[in-house]
Amino acid sequence: MAYIDYYSILGIPKTASESDIKKAYRKLARKYHPDLNPNDKVSEKKFKEINEANEVLSHKENRKKYDEYGEHWQNAEAYEKAKQQQGAYQQNYKGASGGYSEEDFSDFFGNMFGGRASGSGGRQVKFRGQDFNAELQLDLKDVYEAHKRTLTVNNKNIRITIPAGIENGQTIKIKGHGGAGVNGGPNGDLFIQFSVVNNTKFKRDKDNLYVTVDLDLYKAMLGGELMVDTFKGKVKLNIKPETENGTQVKLKGKGFPKYKKEDQFGDLYITYQIKIPTNLSEKEKTLIEELQKLR
Repeated sequence: MAYIDYYSILGIPKTASESDIKKAYRKLARKYHPDLNPNDKVSEKKFKEINEANEVLSHKENRKKYDEYGEHWQNAEAYEKAKQQQGAYQQNYKGASGGYSEEDFSDFFGNMFGGRASGSGGRQVKFRGQDFNAELQLDLKDVYEAHKRTLTVNNKNIRITIPAGIENGQTIKIKGHGGAGVNGGPNGDLFIQFSVVNNTKFKRDKDNLYVTVDLDLYKAMLGGELMVDTFKGKVKLNIKPETENGTQVKLKGKGFPKYKKEDQFGDLYITYQIKIPTNLSEKEKTLIEELQKLR
């Protein structure tokens, strides 16, 4: 495997923070995204390299292995074990024969990375594939209902079902959709982190929703009916006479879907904000003054 400088691909130094890596990746991913560069083979190749670099450097443990072992980072654990075995073997060999030659171990590490394992009867060592990390940005409306979506990871299309109720920052694992295993080893996994953007007037707290609704002064004093928006359609509310500013009512089951709990929803909390009338006519002012005197 040829050495690939992932830091250079993202245009960052080896001392870059996690935040620096994320910013650099997002900037370059937008620039070279296939949707923005249709039929551009150079951009397609660059986009693949950027994703590969991010998958390694954004993962703390993988980055540590990459910094130490370079192109052999995926086999870091086996490499460490091989060094320990080599040390033990060298010690035993030296004790038995009074010395050893470097040639005796010249192919030891080569066997660990694609060759035949020493002393194993020709058996090849299997290594698990690399785990991949991806970020998927969705609008809040996208996660109100479960739906299917096709993702492109390392030029492979993966069809996944996104459950309703996914939260911002939540990560799910797609087993076996990471890098290919070595010498028949198992594939790695794909970890998808969701970035859920809320462009609605509703505030979300897990499976509950919160919204502030304007209520005119007269309806607040006398009571009446008011049509309000829920996340899915409108409902009619009965306003009690003498409703105070800041009054909160709960609409049970009108909130957000509960994650992986079919047909279960949180609640919607509505807070009334009384609107004081402006641009009063002379007659309105006179009537309000009479009301003031009565009070």
